[in-house]
Amino acid sequence: MAQGRLVGKRAFVTAAGQGIGRATALAFLREGAEVVATDLNADLLVKLAEDGPGIVTRPLDALDTDAVHAAAREAGRVDILFNCAGFVHAGDILAVDEAAWDFSFDLNVKSLWRTLNAFVPGMLERGGGSIVNMSSALQTIKAVPNRALYTATKAAVAGLTKAVAADYVGRGIRCNCICPGTVQSPSLEERIHAMPGPYEEARAAFVARQPMGRIAEPEEIAHLAVYLASDESAFVTGGEHVIDGGWSL
Repeated sequence: MAQGRLVGKRAFVTAAGQGIGRATALAFLREGAEVVATDLNADLLVKLAEDGPGIVTRPLDALDTDAVHAAAREAGRVDILFNCAGFVHAGDILAVDEAAWDFSFDLNVKSLWRTLNAFVPGMLERGGGSIVNMSSALQTIKAVPNRALYTATKAAVAGLTKAVAADYVGRGIRCNCICPGTVQSPSLEERIHAMPGPYEEARAAFVARQPMGRIAEPEEIAHLAVYLASDESAFVTGGEHVIDGGWSL
Protein backbone atom coordinates (compact mmCIF):
# COMPACT_ATOMS: atom_id res chain seq x y z
CA MET A 1 0.00 0.00 0.00
CA ALA A 2 1.26 3.47 -0.84
CA GLN A 3 2.37 5.72 1.98
CA GLY A 4 -0.50 7.68 3.48
CA ARG A 5 -1.30 10.06 6.29
CA LEU A 6 -2.35 7.29 8.68
CA VAL A 7 0.46 4.79 8.18
CA GLY A 8 1.37 3.13 11.46
CA LYS A 9 -1.97 3.97 13.08
CA ARG A 10 -4.83 1.68 14.06
CA ALA A 11 -8.40 2.93 13.79
CA PHE A 12 -11.64 1.68 15.33
CA VAL A 13 -14.85 2.71 13.53
CA THR A 14 -18.47 2.27 14.62
CA ALA A 15 -21.41 2.15 12.20
CA ALA A 16 -18.99 1.30 9.39
CA GLY A 17 -21.44 -0.70 7.31
CA GLN A 18 -22.84 2.15 5.24
CA GLY A 19 -22.90 5.90 4.70
CA ILE A 20 -20.29 8.09 6.36
CA GLY A 21 -18.96 5.26 8.53
CA ARG A 22 -18.28 3.05 5.52
CA ALA A 23 -16.70 5.86 3.51
CA THR A 24 -14.47 6.78 6.44
CA ALA A 25 -13.35 3.21 7.13
CA LEU A 26 -12.30 2.89 3.47
CA ALA A 27 -10.61 6.30 3.53
CA PHE A 28 -8.64 5.35 6.65
CA LEU A 29 -7.56 2.16 4.90
CA ARG A 30 -6.43 4.04 1.79
CA GLU A 31 -4.36 6.35 3.99
CA GLY A 32 -2.48 3.38 5.42
CA ALA A 33 -4.25 2.74 8.72
CA GLU A 34 -5.09 -0.65 10.12
CA VAL A 35 -8.88 -0.52 10.42
CA VAL A 36 -11.24 -2.36 12.74
CA ALA A 37 -14.70 -1.71 11.31
CA THR A 38 -17.81 -2.51 13.33
CA ASP A 39 -21.53 -2.40 12.68
CA LEU A 40 -24.72 -3.94 14.03
CA ASN A 41 -25.44 -5.39 10.56
CA ALA A 42 -22.98 -8.20 9.84
CA ASP A 43 -24.09 -8.47 6.19
CA LEU A 44 -22.98 -4.90 5.53
CA LEU A 45 -19.58 -5.72 6.98
CA VAL A 46 -19.15 -8.57 4.51
CA LYS A 47 -19.53 -6.14 1.61
CA LEU A 48 -17.19 -3.67 3.29
CA ALA A 49 -14.49 -6.31 3.67
CA GLU A 50 -14.84 -7.17 -0.02
CA ASP A 51 -14.38 -3.54 -1.04
CA GLY A 52 -11.62 -2.88 1.48
CA PRO A 53 -9.24 -5.85 1.57
CA GLY A 54 -7.36 -5.82 4.84
CA ILE A 55 -10.13 -4.24 6.92
CA VAL A 56 -10.88 -6.24 10.05
CA THR A 57 -14.64 -6.41 10.57
CA ARG A 58 -16.58 -7.21 13.69
CA PRO A 59 -20.32 -7.12 14.41
CA LEU A 60 -21.02 -4.79 17.32
CA ASP A 61 -24.08 -3.45 19.08
CA ALA A 62 -23.12 0.04 20.26
CA LEU A 63 -25.89 -0.18 22.88
CA ASP A 64 -24.18 -3.12 24.62
CA THR A 65 -21.57 -1.89 27.11
CA ASP A 66 -20.02 -5.33 27.67
CA ALA A 67 -19.76 -5.92 23.92
CA VAL A 68 -18.04 -2.55 23.38
CA HIS A 69 -15.45 -3.32 26.04
CA ALA A 70 -14.91 -6.80 24.61
CA ALA A 71 -14.36 -5.26 21.16
CA ALA A 72 -11.85 -2.84 22.64
CA ARG A 73 -9.90 -5.68 24.24
CA GLU A 74 -9.87 -7.58 20.95
CA ALA A 75 -8.81 -4.51 18.97
CA GLY A 76 -5.71 -3.95 21.10
CA ARG A 77 -3.81 -0.75 20.43
CA VAL A 78 -6.09 1.90 18.93
CA ASP A 79 -4.79 5.32 17.89
CA ILE A 80 -7.97 6.60 16.21
CA LEU A 81 -11.54 6.24 17.46
CA PHE A 82 -14.28 7.27 15.04
CA ASN A 83 -17.72 7.29 16.68
CA CYS A 84 -20.29 7.27 13.88
CA ALA A 85 -23.25 5.30 15.27
CA GLY A 86 -26.47 7.30 15.32
CA PHE A 87 -30.14 7.59 14.46
CA VAL A 88 -32.24 10.45 13.05
CA HIS A 89 -35.59 10.72 14.83
CA ALA A 90 -38.18 12.71 12.88
CA GLY A 91 -40.81 14.89 14.53
CA ASP A 92 -41.29 17.85 16.82
CA ILE A 93 -41.04 17.56 20.61
CA LEU A 94 -44.70 16.48 20.87
CA ALA A 95 -43.93 13.51 18.61
CA VAL A 96 -41.22 12.23 20.99
CA ASP A 97 -42.29 9.67 23.56
CA GLU A 98 -40.07 8.49 26.38
CA ALA A 99 -38.98 5.34 24.55
CA ALA A 100 -37.83 7.35 21.53
CA TRP A 101 -36.01 9.82 23.78
CA ASP A 102 -34.21 7.03 25.62
CA PHE A 103 -33.26 5.17 22.44
CA SER A 104 -31.87 8.21 20.63
CA PHE A 105 -29.82 9.39 23.59
CA ASP A 106 -28.62 5.84 24.19
CA LEU A 107 -27.40 5.41 20.61
CA ASN A 108 -26.38 8.96 19.70
CA VAL A 109 -24.77 9.95 23.01
CA LYS A 110 -24.35 7.11 25.49
CA SER A 111 -22.68 4.93 22.85
CA LEU A 112 -19.86 7.51 22.85
CA TRP A 113 -19.58 7.17 26.62
CA ARG A 114 -19.19 3.42 26.11
CA THR A 115 -16.44 3.66 23.51
CA LEU A 116 -14.64 6.46 25.37
CA ASN A 117 -14.57 4.42 28.55
CA ALA A 118 -13.31 1.42 26.60
CA PHE A 119 -10.58 3.12 24.55
CA VAL A 120 -9.37 6.22 26.42
CA PRO A 121 -7.45 4.24 29.08
CA GLY A 122 -5.31 2.62 26.39
CA MET A 123 -4.73 5.96 24.69
CA LEU A 124 -3.61 7.46 28.00
CA GLU A 125 -1.29 4.55 28.62
CA ARG A 126 0.33 5.00 25.20
CA GLY A 127 0.46 8.77 25.45
CA GLY A 128 -2.09 9.88 22.87
CA GLY A 129 -4.77 9.32 20.29
CA SER A 130 -7.36 11.06 18.14
CA ILE A 131 -11.08 10.76 18.83
CA VAL A 132 -13.52 11.91 16.15
CA ASN A 133 -17.21 12.05 17.04
CA MET A 134 -20.12 12.44 14.63
CA SER A 135 -22.26 15.41 15.57
CA SER A 136 -24.31 17.46 13.09
CA ALA A 137 -24.94 20.97 11.86
CA LEU A 138 -28.30 20.42 13.55
CA GLN A 139 -27.46 21.26 17.16
CA THR A 140 -26.68 24.71 18.58
CA ILE A 141 -25.42 25.69 15.11
CA LYS A 142 -28.75 25.35 13.29
CA ALA A 143 -32.29 24.08 13.81
CA VAL A 144 -34.95 22.94 11.36
CA PRO A 145 -38.52 21.76 11.93
CA ASN A 146 -39.22 18.18 12.98
CA ARG A 147 -35.75 17.28 14.27
CA ALA A 148 -36.14 18.17 17.96
CA LEU A 149 -34.77 14.96 19.49
CA TYR A 150 -31.99 14.51 16.96
CA THR A 151 -30.88 18.11 17.44
CA ALA A 152 -30.77 17.66 21.21
CA THR A 153 -28.61 14.54 20.96
CA LYS A 154 -26.16 16.13 18.55
CA ALA A 155 -25.80 19.18 20.78
CA ALA A 156 -24.93 16.74 23.56
CA VAL A 157 -22.29 15.14 21.34
CA ALA A 158 -20.70 18.53 20.70
CA GLY A 159 -20.66 19.32 24.41
CA LEU A 160 -19.18 15.94 25.30
CA THR A 161 -16.52 16.41 22.63
CA LYS A 162 -15.39 19.69 24.15
CA ALA A 163 -15.38 18.22 27.67
CA VAL A 164 -13.24 15.25 26.61
CA ALA A 165 -10.87 17.55 24.74
CA ALA A 166 -10.47 19.71 27.85
CA ASP A 167 -9.90 16.71 30.11
CA TYR A 168 -7.07 15.28 28.04
CA VAL A 169 -5.56 18.23 26.15
CA GLY A 170 -2.35 17.93 28.15
CA ARG A 171 -2.11 14.17 27.85
CA GLY A 172 -1.83 13.68 24.11
CA ILE A 173 -5.47 12.88 23.33
CA ARG A 174 -7.35 15.09 20.89
CA CYS A 175 -11.12 15.03 20.54
CA ASN A 176 -13.07 16.72 17.74
CA CYS A 177 -16.51 16.38 16.23
CA ILE A 178 -17.72 16.61 12.65
CA CYS A 179 -20.92 18.55 11.99
CA PRO A 180 -22.29 17.61 8.56
CA GLY A 181 -25.29 18.99 6.78
CA THR A 182 -27.35 16.74 4.53
CA VAL A 183 -25.35 13.77 3.26
CA GLN A 184 -26.30 11.15 0.68
CA SER A 185 -26.77 7.92 2.62
CA PRO A 186 -29.18 5.03 3.16
CA SER A 187 -30.48 6.93 6.19
CA LEU A 188 -31.33 9.92 4.00
CA GLU A 189 -33.05 7.66 1.47
CA GLU A 190 -35.19 6.19 4.24
CA ARG A 191 -36.25 9.65 5.37
CA ILE A 192 -37.08 10.72 1.82
CA HIS A 193 -39.18 7.61 1.21
CA ALA A 194 -41.02 8.23 4.48
CA MET A 195 -42.13 11.69 3.35
CA PRO A 196 -45.58 12.15 1.79
CA GLY A 197 -45.81 12.57 -1.96
CA PRO A 198 -43.66 11.34 -4.84
CA TYR A 199 -40.02 10.44 -4.15
CA GLU A 200 -38.71 12.93 -6.72
CA GLU A 201 -40.53 15.83 -5.07
CA ALA A 202 -39.37 14.86 -1.60
CA ARG A 203 -35.76 14.58 -2.72
CA ALA A 204 -35.98 17.88 -4.57
CA ALA A 205 -37.10 19.52 -1.32
CA PHE A 206 -33.93 18.31 0.41
CA VAL A 207 -31.75 19.57 -2.43
CA ALA A 208 -33.56 22.92 -2.63
CA ARG A 209 -32.49 23.91 0.87
CA GLN A 210 -28.79 23.41 0.02
CA PRO A 211 -27.00 26.67 -0.90
CA MET A 212 -24.64 24.73 -3.18
CA GLY A 213 -27.58 23.09 -4.92
CA ARG A 214 -26.54 19.56 -4.04
CA ILE A 215 -26.28 17.07 -1.19
CA ALA A 216 -22.87 16.06 0.18
CA GLU A 217 -21.31 12.70 -0.65
CA PRO A 218 -20.15 10.58 2.30
CA GLU A 219 -16.61 10.56 0.90
CA GLU A 220 -16.47 14.34 1.41
CA ILE A 221 -17.13 13.87 5.11
CA ALA A 222 -14.55 11.08 5.20
CA HIS A 223 -11.87 13.48 3.92
CA LEU A 224 -12.43 15.66 7.00
CA ALA A 225 -12.33 12.60 9.27
CA VAL A 226 -8.96 11.62 7.81
CA TYR A 227 -7.58 15.09 8.50
CA LEU A 228 -8.79 15.05 12.10
CA ALA A 229 -7.42 11.53 12.61
CA SER A 230 -4.03 12.38 11.16
CA ASP A 231 -1.03 14.23 12.55
CA GLU A 232 -1.84 17.08 10.16
CA SER A 233 -4.37 18.20 12.78
CA ALA A 234 -1.99 17.76 15.73
CA PHE A 235 -2.84 21.25 17.07
CA VAL A 236 -6.61 20.82 16.64
CA THR A 237 -8.82 19.70 19.51
CA GLY A 238 -12.25 20.46 20.91
CA GLY A 239 -13.52 21.72 17.57
CA GLU A 240 -16.97 21.55 15.98
CA HIS A 241 -16.00 21.14 12.34
CA VAL A 242 -18.94 22.20 10.18
CA ILE A 243 -19.10 20.68 6.71
CA ASP A 244 -22.53 21.57 5.37
CA GLY A 245 -22.05 23.39 2.06
CA GLY A 246 -23.02 26.70 3.60
CA TRP A 247 -26.37 25.45 4.93
CA SER A 248 -25.83 27.05 8.34
CA LEU A 249 -24.66 30.44 7.06
